[in-house]
Amino acid sequence: MRQSHDAPEILSSERVYDRWLGLRVDRLRYPSGYETTHDVVEHRGGVTVLPIDADGSVLFVSQYRHAIGRDLLELPAGTIDEGEEPEACAQRELQEETGYRAGSIERLGGFYSAPGYCTEYLPVFLCTDLTESKLEGDEDAIDVVRVPFEDALDMVARGEIEDAKTLAAFLLCLRRRDPH
Repeated sequence: MRQSHDAPEILSSERVYDRWLGLRVDRLRYPSGYETTHDVVEHRGGVTVLPIDADGSVLFVSQYRHAIGRDLLELPAGTIDEGEEPEACAQRELQEETGYRAGSIERLGGFYSAPGYCTEYLPVFLCTDLTESKLEGDEDAIDVVRVPFEDALDMVARGEIEDAKTLAAFLLCLRRRDPH
């Protein structure tokens, strides 16, 4: 059972950065009287795509992630454009990153990526009935890696998948496969 807490009073809020994501600094007072500052990354949201081809393989992408200084194996994902619906974003990102279009898109759920400091919410879409259809995007160096679904689950279990959105998507997919 969830306990609900009283929200702190916002004493001040200052936007210190505003581009494709924003950064604001909020001064808060909690009901106890404790005051503190919170940095909040504002993000308009994105999507995570779990593409599964006709052979039952997951289409991962491998790409360099500068923040961690190495390549990471993850599911296709991306930021929702202004005015874009999440399902349309999922289709676009799938085409840009993998070169495939989904004939079937099913929303599995969603999650906040890092609610301790970020507003980003990511719905997860299962994409099947894939056909080749490449869209050009801003993806410079992305490799598509096909992995049979059960092998991908083994990779998750062995800790070889380290990307949070990918792990969350697999959890949502597994819940769909076995609702008990």
